[in-house]
Amino acid sequence: MTVTVSLILFTALTSIVILFQLGLAAGMPWGAASMGGKYPGKYPPKMRAIAIVNALVLGGMLAIAWARAGRVFPELQSISSVGIWVMVVFFALGTVMNAITPSKIERIWAPVAFGMFVTSLLLALG
Repeated sequence: MTVTVSLILFTALTSIVILFQLGLAAGMPWGAASMGGKYPGKYPPKMRAIAIVNALVLGGMLAIAWARAGRVFPELQSISSVGIWVMVVFFALGTVMNAITPSKIERIWAPVAFGMFVTSLLLALG
């Protein structure tokens, strides 16, 4: 898989998760599909703020991926060479956590996290 294809797939998967987080922050009743299902229905206000932070962190990861692929932000190139490996570990752990969550509905995120793991690994190696 080329760097370009990996970047496109990583961007698509990450964008889906960002939209999900923003939906949680906006009050969508998707809490059962996040955080182990601890907050079924709408997130409480504190968790909505955390969902916004999650979306921002994922946006930062997108910037790192795009910088690593050499498409934008040349000033982030040195940071991206380390940041991409942090992302690889993060998404590896995310895959495991989503696979073992007590929330059955949240397990739908395991393949997404795995896709983000594989594509970020390919970007790291590319």
